[in-house]
Order: sequence, then C-alpha cells, then structure tokens
Amino acid sequence: MYRFIKNRLFNRNIDNNDINMEELKEKQEDGAIIIDVRSIQEYNEGHIQGSINIPYYEIRKSINNILNDKYQPIVLYCQTGYRSKQAYKYLSKLGYKNVFGLYGGLDNWI
Repeated sequence: MYRFIKNRLFNRNIDNNDINMEELKEKQEDGAIIIDVRSIQEYNEGHIQGSINIPYYEIRKSINNILNDKYQPIVLYCQTGYRSKQAYKYLSKLGYKNVFGLYGGLDNWI
C-alpha cells in the first residue's frame, strides 16, 4: 500500500498487528493500554486522550515496570508509525502477545 503523508511517500504494507483509528478506539474502550512512543515534548503538544507517554528511547528500561501482564492489550503509536513499529518489534521479542500499532501514526489519521 502506498500513501502520501505530508508530501512524502509512505511505503509500507499493512501488517497483521496494524490497526486504524477506529480499531484503536474500540481497543481502548475494551481496556487496552494506549502508549505514545513519541518524545515528551511531542506528547505535551498533543496526544490521544487516555494514552500514556513512554518515549521509544525509554521503552526498553521502562516497559517491564509499567506492564507486567504480557497478555494485556497494548496499542502503540507515534507520529508516522516508524517508532511504534520499532517498539512493537521490541515488545514482541520480550514476549508481549497482544500488541498493536496505529498504522501510519498520527500523521495518517489526524
């Protein structure tokens, strides 16, 4: 799938763990933890209501202290989908089983 995001070509196929904004809202209503992996500054400038901020560069040292249940539904997002995809890969390696990413990040949906 090809999408233009802010004058650049976003070239990444949708993966099985990718969701859209409507699915994110449904998961949030069902109790999923929504994690914004952008910087603190980006988060403070605006974020999805109810999300928590764990910047990508801190996720490795923070995630085990925040989420002990590896089956807890988690939705990751960032600005474009790149950092959240990297965070997804890392959480998968740690054994988290119910992790999703907002496809294309906020740029694709806001």
